[in-house]
Amino acid sequence: MAGTSDGKTERKEQDMAKEKVTVDMFNWGPCVVRMTISEEFRKLLLDEARKNKDDYTGKLAGQIEKETGYSEESKAKILPFIANCLGVYDQAWRSFTKKKRDKQNEYVMSALWINYQKQNEFNPPHDHDGALSFVIYLQIPDKLKEENKNYNGRSCGPGGIQFLYGDGTRDAITYMSHFPKEGDMFIFPAWLKHWVSPFQSDCVRISVSGNIHDSAPLNNINRFGPEYVKDKEERESKKNNS
Repeated sequence: MAGTSDGKTERKEQDMAKEKVTVDMFNWGPCVVRMTISEEFRKLLLDEARKNKDDYTGKLAGQIEKETGYSEESKAKILPFIANCLGVYDQAWRSFTKKKRDKQNEYVMSALWINYQKQNEFNPPHDHDGALSFVIYLQIPDKLKEENKNYNGRSCGPGGIQFLYGDGTRDAITYMSHFPKEGDMFIFPAWLKHWVSPFQSDCVRISVSGNIHDSAPLNNINRFGPEYVKDKEERESKKNNS
């Protein structure tokens, strides 16, 4: 099986939260964008994560003991940054697909949670609900960095993320692997299969994940939660049946 660990083909700088953000686009499969968030945003996500203990574990596919949600107060602080990141993705999507839109895409957040991955824990191959999903890496311990550095296998290394696309045809690029750095953010189609490898180091890797649906204006992304997605689906159903 052929693959790529870092097949970037285009790099651009975009404005995000009054800072320059490096954006990588990959010559592979669907539009997957990696960007580096600001240190201000990374610290905000970590600080707000420590305040919240809402158990999210039963709602997710991963074999991870501790996964929690954010409070409504925390979400209100985080959403403006997420909206800016989605704006960057929207511009990258246009460049990637060579398609034009009359206006920027509209989104609503349907889920946001924190992953505390520990020794031997993992996320099996899975996809997400919605139009887009994202993951942001907040804490990558030195022990894990060293373990990954010493890994000699060909597949996704310890604590890495791997995306899968295609049918494994010979000479086709069907997967993309990446060992994250603190501040890395991936935005990708929610239907794209991906998984997270376990590691042996006695440490905790912290990341934040979220799902996005098409709905609310991007500059007014203050509507949050599955109930809003349900409302949208009901409105569309009534419209189609009228």
